[in-house]
Amino acid sequence: MSFETESERIDRLIAVVRQSKWIMDALVAVRSLGLSSWCIGAGAIRNLVWDELHDKSEPSELADVDVTYFDAECLDPQQDRELQAKLTAALPDVPWEVTNQAAVHQWFEQHFGHAVPPLGSLEEAVGSWPEYATSVGIRLEADDSITVIAPHGLEDLFACVVRRNPIRVSVDTYRQRVEQKRYAARWSKVQVMLC
Repeated sequence: MSFETESERIDRLIAVVRQSKWIMDALVAVRSLGLSSWCIGAGAIRNLVWDELHDKSEPSELADVDVTYFDAECLDPQQDRELQAKLTAALPDVPWEVTNQAAVHQWFEQHFGHAVPPLGSLEEAVGSWPEYATSVGIRLEADDSITVIAPHGLEDLFACVVRRNPIRVSVDTYRQRVEQKRYAARWSKVQVMLC
């Protein structure tokens, strides 16, 4: 159990973000798209923090950099592809993945095997991601301040704890993710909570 307050953890996350050239460049690129509700989140933030906590000088490899946004007015997947193409043109070495969280309910069942209701906001979407440590997003505002979206808090992220978020992820899917991601093999301080 950490004695650090949530406010202190938020400040700590913002400091880690500001020290990372690659994530700051990525945030500037996404901000340039002019989306009203967006963040970079999930594994990109987890890796950034866990690499820092493990004194890694080089960033861990990422399968993708999740850019999520919320636009209930346009659920066309073509919009995701167009935004991703703009980001790839701006920073071609970043493995971008752009997803409108307002449209997740349209494809989730086909991809994961069970239906989900439509999400009502970006914050609700971030709160539904698979583990509490990855249910975190960051956004670079117009005034260069950083907004942290962490519906379940940042304690698991900074404690290197992998814990299933039951909102949307089944025990079987969680176990598959833990096996696939090999968290403890990549970061020695990680504790995986098994269900």
